[in-house]
This record gives sequence, structure tokens and C-alpha cells, in this order.
Amino acid sequence: MAEELVITLAVVFVTAGTLSLIANHFGLSPIPFYIIAGLIAGGFESVTQAEIIVLAQWGIAFLVFVFAIRIDFGDLESVLRDAEIAALTQLAVVAPIAFGVGFGFAELFGFTDPVRNAVYFSAAVVLSSSLVGGVVLGSEIRQNLVHGRLASSIHFFDDLIAIALLLILSTEVVTADAIAAQIGYGVLFVVAGLVIYRHGFPLVVRLAAGDGELVLVGSISILIAFIGAAEYVGLSIVVGAFAAGVAIRSDGTQALEVQNGIDSITDFFVAIFFVTVGALVTFPSLEVLLIAGALTGLVLVLNPLVHVLSFIYEGYDARTAFLAGSSLNQVSEFALIIAIQALLMGTIAEAVFEAIILAAAATMLITFLARRSEDTVYEIVVARLFRGQRTRKVDERSHVDNLTGHAVVVGYGRIGRRLVQTLEEFDQSYVVLENDPVLWDELNAECRNYVLGDALAEYPWQKAQIDDAALVVSTVDHRPVSETILEREPDADVLLRSESADTASELLEAGATHVAVPNVLAGEQLVSTVEDLASGDTDAAALEQAQLEYFQTLERYGFASRDERI
Repeated sequence: MAEELVITLAVVFVTAGTLSLIANHFGLSPIPFYIIAGLIAGGFESVTQAEIIVLAQWGIAFLVFVFAIRIDFGDLESVLRDAEIAALTQLAVVAPIAFGVGFGFAELFGFTDPVRNAVYFSAAVVLSSSLVGGVVLGSEIRQNLVHGRLASSIHFFDDLIAIALLLILSTEVVTADAIAAQIGYGVLFVVAGLVIYRHGFPLVVRLAAGDGELVLVGSISILIAFIGAAEYVGLSIVVGAFAAGVAIRSDGTQALEVQNGIDSITDFFVAIFFVTVGALVTFPSLEVLLIAGALTGLVLVLNPLVHVLSFIYEGYDARTAFLAGSSLNQVSEFALIIAIQALLMGTIAEAVFEAIILAAAATMLITFLARRSEDTVYEIVVARLFRGQRTRKVDERSHVDNLTGHAVVVGYGRIGRRLVQTLEEFDQSYVVLENDPVLWDELNAECRNYVLGDALAEYPWQKAQIDDAALVVSTVDHRPVSETILEREPDADVLLRSESADTASELLEAGATHVAVPNVLAGEQLVSTVEDLASGDTDAAALEQAQLEYFQTLERYGFASRDERI
């Protein structure tokens, strides 16, 4: 078995490595290429389903561990109520429809135990992928935006539902005692994770005496201990991995070091996961195609529609609702684990298992391929279906006096805070436009005027009274935001931020007054410092003292200790 697993790993990574080089050459996401690599690797005779399933379980377990580490309960709290309503609405509306469709297929094709197979089908429809929507897409700018927070909260809710389903469906004989025992173990694991989060992990940090590598080793040890305990009591290793992730603090300098260390090996498991998804896909029969087609349609159409309607009912604008929903339209990795567990137990029909795998690969591919066309789909379809402004959430979370000749500051991160401080020192009126709900309390306490809304939408700019502004300053290094500001053609001076000189030149030609390029400015400052040292205008001691005083000033005003947020 070990030799076969090594051969499988070799085939998987040679194939994945070759295709990832092609993706890198053309500047494309490697994820679709990993899935294609899996399709190719699955055709080798030496690659068997048994080894691929083992790899898939470990890949999913590690990535669920990573997602659980990144859960920030404070961040989720800002939109938790709205996300709960959307998740419960989707569960109440979509689950019965999906169960009915799954049961119909089971009866049509004569599957044994149609109820269980309908539940497996329904779970694949209802549960969204925290890996694709949270871990992978979360690396983009959307992670600190309202729709990113909403999607992350629903992912967390779905994962809790998935763990409960996994515990229940892992029982070979469904009895009240067996289900109670499984759920009891699951609850104990999560509670143990929370206890370690509060008391155990801080102890690990203290014993490590600030050594980041030791903290990382301690964190991996916690993961292995939870996985071993899950295996011992007969639970899925994914349940143990999730509880281990909950046990690791996501705040503090040591937690940042842990995350950086884990990020360095996450790509390895990302590759394993997506390649194994592709490798598990088999040439489909007609019944598999029908089941997978229905499953894919429900995931891509019905799920986003229910989420969009729910978010709009809660008062969010159509764009925020659409972007949140578009992060929730993939078959979940938990649905794959449930299907794999059922296959090992022999409780799922082969056609249903193959359809879930095929639909997972299809929805994940579509998610990555459709990312660049989200705004186009919104303008052509969603904006026309939901005409008119929905402003309740923006109005509830904003405070703006009647202003004229004021400054509009986009983004309340480190730079945004310093700009606000400078404007207040000069007694200049201003309004801050921010889209991270976590910062709402800070905006309310620290800013005279603020708007919590999407800078890519229309109404927040109206709320910020941009037509009467004398200055617009964007601290956001995101080209679509910069282009949106310029497309409005304000009479005000427009100061923007860019990651490259080429983009800065294009923005200047489009009408920007000034574009800051931090990388260029940092390079010029470094060259200037070298020139001062070489010419004797300063010495090392004076330079060091000046730097220390500068950072002490930042710390005194609370800037150096905060992350840059958008």
C-alpha cells in the first residue's frame, strides 16, 4: 500500500507540476490546471481510487484545519445575524427541493436506500465550499469587504452543519444511540478545541518563549493529536482537523507566525486536493450525467438566487448580495468527505458518488473561470433584475452631515487613519468611505462623517456627496476602485494609489491628479538614505535614532500595531 501511494504521489505531482508551469507562464490561476492534471493522472493504471481517496481525505483535512485557524469570531460577528438568516433561508428552501430531486433520481434508477442517497445529494447541493470561497478566494481584496464577511459567515455556518451531517451519516446502522454517540464525540472535540483556544494555545506560546518555529511545531502537534484522537474514536479525520483549527488562536504576533508557517505548506495540500478531485472523476454514464447536471444546476442557479434574495431582503444592495452569493456556488469539500465516507461504508450508490465528484469538479472550475466576468454578469443580469436602489444597510451604517468642499477618503486602514487625523488637524471637513463592517464601531467613534458601503456601487458615492467634494483620496490599491472614481468624473482633485508605475501612468492619463506608487516611493527613500550615508550627511546612529522615533510616533497614535485594511 505504501509503495502504491508513493507511485500515486509521483504521478500526481509530476502531472500537477507540469500543468502549473503552463498556468504560471500565461499568468493564470493554477487551480483549474490542478483539476485537469487530476483528470490526466486518473487515467494512469498505477493510480487507483483507493490511493486517491486517501490523499483526498488528508488534503481536505489539512485545508479544513487552515480554514478553521483563519476564523475570526470578532469579524464574523459584524454580519453574523444577516448571514444566519440567509443560511437558514437557503437550508429551508433549497434542502427540501434538493432532497426531492435526489429521491426522484434514486427511485428512477432503482438505488437501494433512496432516502440516504437523497440526503447525500441534498448535502452536496446545500453545503458551500469554505476552501474555494474562503481559503483560495479569500486571498483577494474581497476578504475584508461586506460580501466577503457575509460569505465567510455562511461558510462557517455550513461547515458546522456539515460536521453534524458527517457525524450522523458516518453511522453504518442509523439508531438513536449511535447518532447520539457520534454527535457527542463531535461536540466534545469542538469544546476541547475551544478550551485549548482559551487556555492551551497561550500556554504553548509562553513555553515557546517567543520562538515562532516552536509555536508552529506546537500547532502541528495539536493537529496531529486531534486527528489521532478522531481516528481512535472512529470519527472522520476532518472533524479532528476542524477542532484543531479552532484550537489555534488567529490573533497575536505568534498566531501570525503560525499562519505564515502554515501558508508555506498550504499550497502543497491545495494541489493535492484539487488534483484528487480531478482524479476521482470517471467517464460518466447517462445516469451520472443526469444526476450531476441537476446537482450542478441547483448549486450554480438556485443557491445564489436564494442567497441574493435573502441578502436584498436584509437591506443589502444588489451588487453586494450578488458577490456574496457568487462565493457560495461550489460543491463543498465536506460534501466530498461525506460521499467518500459513504462509499467506504457502502451506503451510497456508485452513480450518486460519481455525480457528486463530477459536479464538484465542474462547479469549482466554473468558479475560477467566471471570476473575471462577475461584474459583467452583474451588469447584464442581476442589475436588470433588481432595479432601483437598496440603501437600508448603507443608511443604517453611515453618518454624513450636509457637506461641501470636503474630502472623500476611501479606505480606513493605516493610511486612511493618518489622512483623517491630518484633515482634522487642519479643520477640513471630510467623509470616509469604507466597506469593512468590522470597522463600523471605529468609524462611529473616530470619524465625524463616514459611509459604510461598496466603493464600486453607486449609492455610497451619492451618500458621500462626491459631486460637492473638493478632494477624493483613495488609499485602496485596487484598480477597479480607482477606475470607478475616475468614471464618475468628479470636479474634485483625485489622488489614487497603484501597485505599479505602468498602472499609475494609465490612471494619470485617465484623469487622476496624482497617483502614489508605494513600491517606487520606498525605493527612492532607500536610495536617498544610501546617498546620505555615502555623502556623510548622516551616520548610522543618527539614522537608527530617527527611525526609532518615527516608529514610536506611529505606535503612540496606534498606527504601527494595526493591519492595513481596505
